[in-house]
Amino acid sequence: MARAFLLVMDSVGIGGAPDAGSFFNGKIPDTGANTLAHIAAQCAHGRANEGRLGPLNIPHLDALGMGAAVQLASGSTAPALGSVLKGAWGVATEVSKGKDTPSGHWELAGQPVPWDWTYFPDQKPAFPQDVTDAVCALAGSDGILCNAHGSGLAVLETFGEAHIKTGRPICYTSADSVFQIAAHEDHFGLQKLLDLCEGIAPMLHKMKVGRVIARPFVGEVDAFTRTTNRRDFAMAPPGPVLTDWVQAAGGRVYGVGKIGDIFSMQGIDEVRKGTDAALMGHVMDLVKCAEPGSLTFANFVEFDSLYGHRRDVSGYARHLEWFDAALGGILGQLRDDDMLVVTADHGNDPTWIGTDHTRERVPVLVHGIGPKRLGHMGFVDVAGLVAHHLGIGRPV
Repeated sequence: MARAFLLVMDSVGIGGAPDAGSFFNGKIPDTGANTLAHIAAQCAHGRANEGRLGPLNIPHLDALGMGAAVQLASGSTAPALGSVLKGAWGVATEVSKGKDTPSGHWELAGQPVPWDWTYFPDQKPAFPQDVTDAVCALAGSDGILCNAHGSGLAVLETFGEAHIKTGRPICYTSADSVFQIAAHEDHFGLQKLLDLCEGIAPMLHKMKVGRVIARPFVGEVDAFTRTTNRRDFAMAPPGPVLTDWVQAAGGRVYGVGKIGDIFSMQGIDEVRKGTDAALMGHVMDLVKCAEPGSLTFANFVEFDSLYGHRRDVSGYARHLEWFDAALGGILGQLRDDDMLVVTADHGNDPTWIGTDHTRERVPVLVHGIGPKRLGHMGFVDVAGLVAHHLGIGRPV
């Protein structure tokens, strides 16, 4: 009986989104953004040599069709890519009106977002007073810090010391539909932070804010670091998704990384978390032991969180090469009736202006169904590929 492995390289877009001009980083539209192609170009020109050297080296992804997908998506040629194709490959275009994690993942799982997300204005204060009051009541504090758009490490540097002194949570947002709360694990308390985020989430979800994100950190002034205890409190998908379809057919669903959070545990039997390196170990373990009929659904977030938002081209290239090498080991362990799909949820071009996601098409690279050109498709068609392979069909 078949098994399926769906691996999402968070933010590894390939350009070409037809509506990129309607999405922005600051005042600059995302037209022309191309995460993979621009990284490959920087590598080829010797501009991404921190911790690595030379052209982008991702032979396993390329053999599955990455280079071909980049060209189909955007018309661009990614330097050093162009292997003889061994996999099925295509290009997926999103219809949901967002370039964020829930929008991309829900649609990949067969459920486009049927509403417009709420985004907080890039001004100070960014949040309505009733939201601020509710946070203060739940946290037992006399105020919040930041109350504006911000990036994770910068808000810690700016507000971390005041947070420790006052006990006020650091609340900030971005161009995504998110409400993020940073707090020190020792001085504020990790469980208190998680309880605060869980408590405020229903109010934000009612406003159609997609996620409340707990951002715990440790350390002292000038040496704060975020921990791996992040947790996303996301809205539940508005209808059944791929994970539900698999369960309904009697299969087991493994959520690796933040998949459980993204889907509010809808259709998830077991969650495995950790750094991307640990997640790759979990995937390898599941390749060896997951039951027939099962789905392993994994998100590798560090492309996005560590390198895309920080506009770190070398770091992003290193992570692509690490992922590719690890993928080679996994491909060698798959069974004859296994399907493995590698895709992405949006872009985050590290060569682009700003620090936010970029609206892009994504690759769909498939091992297990032979070499073929899948062509253009929708994000929802990824769920259809997996469902067809598992023999469960798509519910009407």
